[in-house]
Amino acid sequence: MLYIIKDVLNSQQLVIINKLLKDAQFVDGKLSAGQQAKEVKNNLELDRNSPLHNQLNNVVMNSLMQNKQFNDIALPLRVATPFYVRYTKGMNYGLHVDNPVMGPLGQQYRSDISTTIFLNDQEAYEGGELHIETPFGEQLVKLDAGDAVVYPSSSLHQVREVTSGQRVAAVIWTQSVVKSAEQRALLYQLSSSNDDLNAGATRADLSDSLSNIRANLVRMWGEV
Repeated sequence: MLYIIKDVLNSQQLVIINKLLKDAQFVDGKLSAGQQAKEVKNNLELDRNSPLHNQLNNVVMNSLMQNKQFNDIALPLRVATPFYVRYTKGMNYGLHVDNPVMGPLGQQYRSDISTTIFLNDQEAYEGGELHIETPFGEQLVKLDAGDAVVYPSSSLHQVREVTSGQRVAAVIWTQSVVKSAEQRALLYQLSSSNDDLNAGATRADLSDSLSNIRANLVRMWGEV
């Protein structure tokens, strides 16, 4: 499933982040890519040795980890620190699937969930849509600054060519305590229904959601 989370970062946080990134040293994104990704990756990434990482992560990671919707969706076990990426005119990242295992030896984690937090307004650039292949067809995602999209790392996806301006984002990978994307989706539905109930939703309001959850559990566990 693909989820949109609004306002992971607020306007004040975005001002701080973009001020830090304005004159930061970015390097060729191919330096962090595997052999196959190098063939399709054309972007810039904040130098991994930059001292700005700690300042940026204090804002970005703290906000993400305190976001209830993200936690309900991802059920995170390990969350990697972000890659801060920039795409200028002519740059793109061709179709690929994220590596299933990431991190240095001894600190490896399984990449279950990919998250992109958009750091500048979509009006600041043309093109640059995040194209994600889903069971329901392709989805094109281009969000306002501070918003995030969350989707399975197993999805085939790409960043389309930026034709003008520049696109800036934070990209984050998560290992979940629940390995199955299908099971995570059902658990998120249950969590959302519980939130609706606590907010005063009626039985009629919840009927369709709970019926859907039950049907999918029977489909998942049933033997015929």
